Amino acid sequence: MGRRDKIRNVTGKKILTLAISLLAVLALLLLPCAAGRPVPGTAVIDGSRSLHLPLRGSLLRGPESVAFDGAGAGPYSGVSDGLVLKWNGLVRRWSTYAYSPEVTESMCGRPLGLRFHYESGNLYIADAYKGLMRVGPAGGEATVLATEADGVPLRFTNGVDVDQVTGEVFFTDSSMNYRRSQNERVTATGDSTGRLMKYDPKTNSVTVLQSGITYPNGLAISADRTHLVVALTGPCKLLRYCIRGPKTDMSEPLADLPGYLDNVRADGTGGFWVALHREMLELLFGPDSHLLAVRINADGQIVQVMRGPKGIRPTEVVEREGGKLYMGSVELPYVAIVSE
Repeated sequence: MGRRDKIRNVTGKKILTLAISLLAVLALLLLPCAAGRPVPGTAVIDGSRSLHLPLRGSLLRGPESVAFDGAGAGPYSGVSDGLVLKWNGLVRRWSTYAYSPEVTESMCGRPLGLRFHYESGNLYIADAYKGLMRVGPAGGEATVLATEADGVPLRFTNGVDVDQVTGEVFFTDSSMNYRRSQNERVTATGDSTGRLMKYDPKTNSVTVLQSGITYPNGLAISADRTHLVVALTGPCKLLRYCIRGPKTDMSEPLADLPGYLDNVRADGTGGFWVALHREMLELLFGPDSHLLAVRINADGQIVQVMRGPKGIRPTEVVEREGGKLYMGSVELPYVAIVSE
């Protein structure tokens, strides 16, 4: 074998070794995290088979968060023009329920999170641009409750939930550097200036529970009211923050999930529904199907999944009586109802 042939042989072996190494790395990347794997026998829901509650007009989009009041009426949802709408049935359809104060054409507000306090009838609104707001049982103009925390402005108010016993309100500010209109920058830069906060309606005060969080989005209080489950969009993780018990004021990882998380809602059985706006390793080609949402149990294990067309990018899934799942999306002109 000549010198040139030896060089070719060595070069070929190096290329083959490099190719094998790259394939091994790719295989590892394609494997889901242990905490993100569905448990055996996980049921799959077909999210493409749904009933639509279309928004009025052809320009409205984005019923991101879906809420129901204490009497079970609704759904209520905030849309792209800054209003909160209420569904009144197939005859009357949607009507305006609430609007932010000082509405202007350039800054109309964008409701991203909605939760009712059932006893008072108050609706709490996490508005990306206006901050934390509240509207009374009769609806109408909302009152701004908080626009800053510890002297730092709320730039990207996002998720919200309410402790139905104490009336305390928990909410997130996704970034101290970027607004919602720059949300892609939060993920692209790995921004970790997000905050988890609590609003006390008795003292009208805001407390920062934890700062330095990477893209905190939706959140939900656990059934036993001991902790919050917070979605971290960029890292594709769930965080558990304890608000009562021996681990009070401490946080810990709960689960790694196979997609970019949005809102989290308690499922009424001790677990949570987590909307996945996009799968982590989603391909542009191939079958027109992807994960829309996952149901996790209290330990962070996936126990049920919803799949549907790639054109559907859910932001929230809310379970109601009879197994009906109400699905919101920041991009679509309707709220969808999927039956299990």
